[in-house]
Amino acid sequence: MTEVTMSRKSVLKILFLFVTFLYFSDGEYTYGTVTCKEQVCKYRPNVLDFKATACGTYNDTLLQTGWGILDIVGGQGEDSDLDVMFGAGFLEGAFTAERIWQHYHNVQEFFFKKRDEDVIKKLKIWFDQQNSWMRSMIAKNKNDPLWRHVGLIMAQFDGLVAGYKSVAKQDLDVFAFQVLNGVGDLLDLLSVIDPASAADWTKMTHSQMLSFVQDRGMCSALIKVLGAYEDVFMSHSSWFVYQATMRIYKHYNFNVSDPATSAKRVSFSSYPGFLESLDDFYHMSSNMVMLQTTNNVFNKELYDYVKPESLFAWQRVRVANMMANGGKEWAKVMAQYNSGTYNNQYMVIDLKKIHLKSAIEDDALWVVEQIPSLVEADDVTPILRTGYWASYNVPYFEKVYNMSGYPEVVAKMGTDFSYQLAPRAKIFRRDEGKVVDLDSMKHIMRYNDFKNDPYSEGNSCNTICCRGDLRKDNPSPSGCYDTKVSDYKMALNFQADIINGPTLGTGLSPFSWTTEFNQTHMGLPTTYNFDFQRTSPKFRTP
Repeated sequence: MTEVTMSRKSVLKILFLFVTFLYFSDGEYTYGTVTCKEQVCKYRPNVLDFKATACGTYNDTLLQTGWGILDIVGGQGEDSDLDVMFGAGFLEGAFTAERIWQHYHNVQEFFFKKRDEDVIKKLKIWFDQQNSWMRSMIAKNKNDPLWRHVGLIMAQFDGLVAGYKSVAKQDLDVFAFQVLNGVGDLLDLLSVIDPASAADWTKMTHSQMLSFVQDRGMCSALIKVLGAYEDVFMSHSSWFVYQATMRIYKHYNFNVSDPATSAKRVSFSSYPGFLESLDDFYHMSSNMVMLQTTNNVFNKELYDYVKPESLFAWQRVRVANMMANGGKEWAKVMAQYNSGTYNNQYMVIDLKKIHLKSAIEDDALWVVEQIPSLVEADDVTPILRTGYWASYNVPYFEKVYNMSGYPEVVAKMGTDFSYQLAPRAKIFRRDEGKVVDLDSMKHIMRYNDFKNDPYSEGNSCNTICCRGDLRKDNPSPSGCYDTKVSDYKMALNFQADIINGPTLGTGLSPFSWTTEFNQTHMGLPTTYNFDFQRTSPKFRTP
């Protein structure tokens, strides 16, 4: 369905298009409207009213294309910002309830199957403490723009839970939604709550260490500038367990009135029950793009700094995305109330600073890295001007690198774990010059020729797009399972080419769930053999 500009005269035409799309859609197409007042909502399915609190559509084509597509518009009437955010969350919860249930059961097995019940109880207490502290800070700081925006994000969260409960056949408590949105944070938080479960890298072999890092090091990212600045490409490939491949690409258009809001619209790759990307891959109406890859924390002493009185990474990312109008501002917001969980390298691209065929101004690319007790950030545009910036789960900033324990790992395990000579660093450095258009950008981000590439050394995860299921040692259904790509003009229009599923690389077979890999995969495709598809928002408002 094409993007449309909203006006009163176009409403009947839009309704006709929706009915037509519903009739011909291969997936399950849902649309509706919600009207909310002080967190009491009336949901009207099969109605589109753009003057209500929120309205939108959800096309569940996961099994046909690999992705569901969600579009939600809010705030076109006279509702308060809190009602708009609550209503938007309510609508999403109602639209995607079945998928939320399925996705929760898929990912909770990964996190909790081998955990003692006592650990889960401690995690619930931690979530409750963090939530109570955060809600008290929201209430006490109503004049602080940061806390107002935290309040908006949590209103959306509350609406998501309420919308789910209004239609769901299976009950989920608030803890389930905290787990879903906190999936990234859990990667570190569970090591804090359950220290005995934290792997001891000093006792690993080189092969075991590679598997450990590949299973925890999430994502490859590349920003590529052509020689004469004819174009800039931005792409991200996620790495995680294949159980998490229940994908929804989301387009939010929330016309909130807070004067501190810079981005009222955002499009991003996501999952059922998530209000963030997790990957991360965001396009924002501030004309910024944000990408992210995850770094390891080998120095477990840093976890002593992790406390409930903080904001989780997913909360700070959403707030920074809403408030910031540049990379430096984004870093400043993100650094506040650092939880020390989901410790990532964030790349913030300011398209306002990029002028095709002309110049790339300072502040076009800011890199932000977080570990417990520290957030480092800087303008790295001079590096981007040389042609590219690659990200592959190793910290860039020396202080972050050293504090995280990488020098000790490299001394024991070798340069495969270093910033300069990690396998993906070598491959990106060798092949980035081959990127000349969108297709070649897609190729490098799906690249896996581990049988022939000398830099891969026969390891199916020593490459840009890992296939953990093909790994000779410690095979598992995990690795690189999607790719999102945009160029400069696409990003300005919230467009992306997206694909879901483990890469086919060079001569690799599609992944299928089999008796060998029979982890819980409720609602997921049996075999992943999808093509790239283009997504863009259905609605534009004046």
